[in-house]
Amino acid sequence: MDPVKWGIISTAKIGREKVTPAMQQGNAVQIEAIASRDLDAARKVANDLGIPKAYGSYEELFNDPEIEAVYNPLPNHLHVPVTIQAAEAGKHVLCEKPIALTADEAARLIEVRDRTGVRIEEAFMVRHHPQWRRAREIVREGLIGELRAFQAFFSYMNLDPENIRNKADIGGGGIYDIGCYPTVTARFIFGDEPTRAVALIERDPDLKTDRLASAILDFPKGHATFTCSTQLLPFQRVEILGTKGRIEVRIPYNAPPDAPCRILVDTQGALGDASAEPQDFSVVNQYTLQGEAFSEGIRNGTPPEFPVEDAVKNMRVIDALFRSGESGGWEQV
Repeated sequence: MDPVKWGIISTAKIGREKVTPAMQQGNAVQIEAIASRDLDAARKVANDLGIPKAYGSYEELFNDPEIEAVYNPLPNHLHVPVTIQAAEAGKHVLCEKPIALTADEAARLIEVRDRTGVRIEEAFMVRHHPQWRRAREIVREGLIGELRAFQAFFSYMNLDPENIRNKADIGGGGIYDIGCYPTVTARFIFGDEPTRAVALIERDPDLKTDRLASAILDFPKGHATFTCSTQLLPFQRVEILGTKGRIEVRIPYNAPPDAPCRILVDTQGALGDASAEPQDFSVVNQYTLQGEAFSEGIRNGTPPEFPVEDAVKNMRVIDALFRSGESGGWEQV
């Protein structure tokens, strides 16, 4: 299979430090160009990462006939407009999460995809990691009984007012940045959609972003709860609990690309981890797996496992959380 030729939009940190180098490790991906509104910045990243072409505008990259697919890691408020621009130029688009700022905005991408015939997906790399695939398999096989509860915690410390994650007017804040991960993985594990949601949200008095949020998602067969924060000690953990056992995902979201991962499966219920059995996973880079899956889908013409419709459903939950933060009560999803 000939590799898909990719263009990278912007010199965003996540792209230049994590996603692009990881994609370059794949057999189905060929990073051909990078574009930035600052040509010097694009040239520097291109030189550092061995990318053949550098452009001083996104439009130049979109007009390059060799580019087949685009990775869009721009600030959140630019995800939809630039993805539409790329799609209308005939490029497939892998767009960073959250794919939009609202479900209605995300839904615009369905019409664009259908009209242009390109592939558009949201970049939740965790769904490609073997530890999450195995966790879902264990639940589906009934090894922990009936799934009843999903609990997650995800936090980091970031007080920099110049960081895009701390700019409320362009989609900054904890729920958009990291609360979306417990949301999407809870849906992934339950294999269903929550019907209602409630959230308690604390905002930074100066930055105006949500810096601490706790949520409950009410699924037809159980509950998902999570807390996320942009101003706490870095930590993450997920517990998946059923009537006969539990699964603990130890590094659920930032799985290391250079070390094995481990989940614990406990069907005995001894306090602590006394009866938990580890399941280990070989070293993989989930960003590499994501790029490979997207590229192989293009070449094989297979339907996306996670189409734009899934991204819209995830945004509906996030919309409900923000509404609940304002209303103080349950909101329908």
